[in-house]
Amino acid sequence: MTRSQVLGTGRGLRTSLTRRRGAGRNGSAVGTNRERGSGTVLAAGLALVVMTAMALMLMLAQSAVLASRAASAADLAALAAADALRGLASGEPCTVAAEVAARHGAAVVSCTEGTGQTVEVRTELVERTVFGAAHGRSRAGPPP
Repeated sequence: MTRSQVLGTGRGLRTSLTRRRGAGRNGSAVGTNRERGSGTVLAAGLALVVMTAMALMLMLAQSAVLASRAASAADLAALAAADALRGLASGEPCTVAAEVAARHGAAVVSCTEGTGQTVEVRTELVERTVFGAAHGRSRAGPPP
C-alpha cells in the first residue's frame, strides 16, 4: 500500500470529502439553498393578503348597496304616507308606509306625522350583513 492510499489523499476520497463539506449536486454551496422555496411562501402570503382585501371590499360594497336599498324603501314609504295623509290615497299614513316598506324588503321602525302634512319614516332592511342592518330615513310632504 502506498502512502497516499493510507493517508486518504486519493482522488476518490478527496471528491467525497468535498461533497460532504457542503457542495450540492450542481456545485453550489449548501448555504445558498437555505432560501430555496422562499418565493413560493412569499407569493402565497401575498395572495392571501390580496384575497382578504378583496373579501373586505366586497363586504363593504354589499353594505353600501343595502344602505341604498334602505334609503329607497324609506323614501317610497314616506311618499306613500304623505299621499295618504293629504287624502290622495286611501288608508292610514303609517299603515300605508309599512305596506310599501314591506314590498321593498324593509320594516318601518318609526313613523311620525309632522306639521304641515309631513311624514317622517325610518326603515330597517330585513336582510343583514356582517356589519349589521341597514337603516333609512326620509321625510315627505306636499310640494312647496
